[in-house]
Amino acid sequence: MQVKGKGSGRSSELLGAVFLMATSAVGPGFLTQTALFTHSLRADFAFAILASVLIDVAAQLNVWLVLGAARRRGQELASALVPGLGPVLAALVAAGGLVFNVGNLAGCALGLEIFGVAPLAGAALSGLVAVALLARPGAGRAMDVFVQALGLLMIGLTAAVMLASGPDYGQAALRAVLPQRLDPLPVVTLVGGTVGGYITFSGIHRLLAAGRGGPEDAPALRRAAATGILVTGAMRVLLFLAVLGVVSQPGAALDLANPAASAFRLGAGEWGYRFFGVVLWSAAITSVVGCSYTSLSFLRAPGNVVERRPAPALALFVGVALACYALLGQPVKLLVAAGALNGLILPITLGVALVASRRPALVGNYRHPLVWQGLGWLAWAVSLAVGTLALGGLKRLWS
Repeated sequence: MQVKGKGSGRSSELLGAVFLMATSAVGPGFLTQTALFTHSLRADFAFAILASVLIDVAAQLNVWLVLGAARRRGQELASALVPGLGPVLAALVAAGGLVFNVGNLAGCALGLEIFGVAPLAGAALSGLVAVALLARPGAGRAMDVFVQALGLLMIGLTAAVMLASGPDYGQAALRAVLPQRLDPLPVVTLVGGTVGGYITFSGIHRLLAAGRGGPEDAPALRRAAATGILVTGAMRVLLFLAVLGVVSQPGAALDLANPAASAFRLGAGEWGYRFFGVVLWSAAITSVVGCSYTSLSFLRAPGNVVERRPAPALALFVGVALACYALLGQPVKLLVAAGALNGLILPITLGVALVASRRPALVGNYRHPLVWQGLGWLAWAVSLAVGTLALGGLKRLWS
C-alpha cells in the first residue's frame, strides 16, 4: 500500500528505473552495432533485432521479478543460492561492466568528435560528467531525471531520421521472420549489449536501492520491466529502420570508422549528422552512468571500501576505463566486442534468477509464473548456444 503523498515519488522511481535500463541497453555499442550489421546484412538484420527483443523480454522479466520478490541484489541472491557464487558473479559483472564502460567512453568520444572535440578529450570530459552526477548528494533522483530527458531526446531524433531516410518497411517485416542470411554474432552482440552483463540488473538494483521490492510489489515491477523493454525495443527498431533506409539507397556506403554517424549524415544531411552527435553522446553518457552505478552496486558490501567511499571508487572505475580506452583505441571494435563478451555472461545471471525463483526460502510467498520460467529457460538455452557460436565471429573481429 502506498503512503499518502509519496505516490509521485514512487512513480518517479519506477520511471527512473525504466529509463536507466532502457538507456543502458540503447548505448553507443547498440548504435554502432546496429549500423555495422545493417550495413552488412541489410533487411536480414531484422531477424537479429526480433530475436534480441524476445530474449530481452524473457531475461528482464525473470530477473526483475525474482530479485524484486527476494529483495536481494544479484550477487546477494547468488550467494544465498550457492555459497561463494555471489563474489564470482560480482566479479564477472564488474569486469564486464568495465569492458562496457571502455566502449561507452569510446562512444562519448565518437559523439563529441562530430563537434570537433578531440577523442581522448571528449572521453575524459564525459567521464567527469558521469562522476560529478553520481558523486553528488541525491544522485539517484538526479540520475533518474538525467536518463529520462536524454532517453526521450534519443527516441525523437532517431524517429526524425528514420522518416527522412524512407526505409522499406515491408521488406524489414518479412526478413524479421524469414531471413535469407543468418549470423550468430549480431544476435549475441545485440543480446549482450541490451541484456548482458550489468544491464539486466540496472533497473532492478536502482529500485532495490530506493526500497522497492517484495512479493506485493510484483505487479509494479512487471509493468516497469515491460515498459523498459518497450522503450528499448522502440529505439532498436527506429535505429535499424533509419540505417536500413540509408544503406538501401543506390551507391550509399557507410564510413566504417563511425558507421552510425555516416548513416545519419547520408540519411538527413548535415543536420542529421549533428543530431547524431547529440544522440550518440546522449546514449554513451547515460550508459556510462548506468554502467558505473550498477557495476559498483555489485561490489558494495557492508563496511567495505566501495560502501564507505563510493565517490573515489566511482572515479577509479571510470578512470580505469578511460585509461583502457586511451591504450586500446579502435572505438568501433571495442563497442562490438563489449556487447559480445557481455552476452556470454547472460546465461549465468539469468540461470541464477531462474533457479532461485523456485526457492520459497529466497522469494517468500511469491509464486513465479511457470510461463515466465519456461520462457526464461528457453532464452537461457538460446543465449548459451548463440554465445558459443559467436566466439568465432568475435575472433575474426580482432584478427
